[in-house]
Amino acid sequence: MSKNIRIERWSGKDLEKYIPDLARLRIEVFHDFPYLYDGDYDYEKKYLQTYIDCPESVIVLAFDGEKIIGASTAIPLKYETDEVKKPFIENGYNPDEIFYCGESVLNKNYRGLGIGVKFFEEREAHADDIGGFKHICFCCVERPADHPRRPADYIPLDKFWNKRGYFKHPELQTTYTWKDLDDETETPKLMTFWLKHDN
Repeated sequence: MSKNIRIERWSGKDLEKYIPDLARLRIEVFHDFPYLYDGDYDYEKKYLQTYIDCPESVIVLAFDGEKIIGASTAIPLKYETDEVKKPFIENGYNPDEIFYCGESVLNKNYRGLGIGVKFFEEREAHADDIGGFKHICFCCVERPADHPRRPADYIPLDKFWNKRGYFKHPELQTTYTWKDLDDETETPKLMTFWLKHDN
């Protein structure tokens, strides 16, 4: 990793100055497969505000010098929307005992340097600092293997997530709605959760 790259944990109102950069980065990264997100800047600002307003949330930022090149969000599940909490409640989990990792976005030019690993380590460390969690989770969009926009060299991150201790739970699913690049309107997307026991 370049000596100019640093990873920092941020929470609260100090993050507000970074909202424009974070919104643009999310739109840029989620434009690619498997998300194919036709980005909405106003939505992104509103989404990020949730993390800023929650005192127990965290956004892990990756800097190259003063430039933000990556970000990773996390928040106790109890502060998430009903659509995120519902599958856990229906399967007997207590939302108060689950820490939810929102997403990680990283500029293409900085991938393969171990930053993704640091994102998981820092979010898990934040969960440990708060305490009281039995599980850490995140969710991933489900796309068919024959999707027309699936790149020929696309490699799912399943092995990377397994190595971090996360495992797919098909019984834990929800839907998120956004506008795909090829669509005229927003459509629901199936999301499956991955879970790790927090030791």
